[in-house]
Amino acid sequence: MTNYPEFQVAPMREELAQAGFTQLMSPEQVDQALGRAGTTLLVVNSVCGCAAAGARPGVIQALRRKGLRFDHLVTVFAGMESEATQRARQYFEGAAPSSPQAAIFRDGRLVHLMGRNAFLERSPEAIADELASAAEMAGISA
Repeated sequence: MTNYPEFQVAPMREELAQAGFTQLMSPEQVDQALGRAGTTLLVVNSVCGCAAAGARPGVIQALRRKGLRFDHLVTVFAGMESEATQRARQYFEGAAPSSPQAAIFRDGRLVHLMGRNAFLERSPEAIADELASAAEMAGISA
C-alpha cells in the first residue's frame, strides 16, 4: 500500500479529528480501542473522492445533526498506517477490504459495517441516515 505525503492527508485527518475522532496509528492501538467496553465508531479514512464527498461529511453529519453518541470515535487511514488499517479490517468478520469504511462496535463486537459501496454516489445526508438507522438497530440512540 502506498503512503501519501503527509501534507496531502493532514486536512483529511483533521476533518475527523475536529469531529472528535482519535487517530489509531498502530495495530496495538487498534486492539486496545476495539477491545474497550461500550460503543465505538471506527472510520477507515481514505484519500478517495467518495471519502471526501460522502463518507467523512456523512459520518460527521450523523454525529452532529442526527445526534448519534458513541463512547469512542476512532479512525485509521488507509494508504498511510497500513498495519493499523489491516488490523482494523481483521475485526470486520471476513468482509472485503475497501476504502472508506465505517464500522459500529458494541463491547468489541462488530454490529454494522458500511463498505465503499455504501458511500459511492450517495449524499452525506443519505449516509448519515443509514448510519443513524444502523446505530438505532444496534441499540445506540441519539
